[in-house]
Amino acid sequence: MQATIVTGAGGQLGRQLLRRAELRGVSPVGLGSRELDITDVDAVRGAVRPGDVVLNCAGYTAVDNAESDEAAAVRINVDGPRILATICAEVGARLIHVSTDYVFAGDADRPYEVTDVPDPATAYGRTKLAGEQAVHAVLPSAQVVRTAWVYTGAGTDFVATMLRLERERDVIDVVDDQLGSPTYSADLADGLLELATKPSAPPLLHLTNAGAATWYELARTVFASVGADPERVRPCSSAQFVRPAPRPAYSVLSNSAWTDAGLAPLRDWRAGLAAALDDLTSKTQGPAH
Repeated sequence: MQATIVTGAGGQLGRQLLRRAELRGVSPVGLGSRELDITDVDAVRGAVRPGDVVLNCAGYTAVDNAESDEAAAVRINVDGPRILATICAEVGARLIHVSTDYVFAGDADRPYEVTDVPDPATAYGRTKLAGEQAVHAVLPSAQVVRTAWVYTGAGTDFVATMLRLERERDVIDVVDDQLGSPTYSADLADGLLELATKPSAPPLLHLTNAGAATWYELARTVFASVGADPERVRPCSSAQFVRPAPRPAYSVLSNSAWTDAGLAPLRDWRAGLAAALDDLTSKTQGPAH
């Protein structure tokens, strides 16, 4: 029987895919790193069956650590996807592989199209690009979906961090010279699940919530959304937050290839954020009595 398999099911996107799939009446198979090592050929061969749809959310995402341990990032971001694609090709399964805006240099002045030439500036970006190429080399029909600035609002993502700092600090400084499209993981999951029903879609796609903002603008919107004074968020430059891996100054991806394929566009990032915060509130408060 055909199955929808989510690898990297323990991560924020993997968890949302399981949740959103259930809401669609699909019973997915969630495989976290403990259940499936995507770099183990035999393990992958034992997990994937003919007709399955594999959504690969597994990845080495420690962007700064990758600068000093690129070999570890290669193992998860290149070798793993290659093995998944190889087994999917062997048995006749589909593969949808999630990638990132970091494959681009981040110096554009207009949204990146799928036809733009990648030029990663970090080890993380290099390994994600190599992973895309490895997938398509062995399974040209696989669909690679690049996304950016993904959050849920829980754990340690940017929105969750802003919610915590709003409670802990009087003022915070947030970078205002990096531009991207904040993307709610539940919206991204819905898009990927729609793609899972359209095997004829192109092999390379971009998908984010619509619109763009800087981290500073996103932080101010988070503060305002929870009733806090957005003036407590102050703008600063990337130079004040130097990290081992440089962050792209421009991460906006064009969703035109997605919509041209007849797939539904994601809503504006502000509406996505409002939904994310509402969802967090409902989980905190629990069901009404």
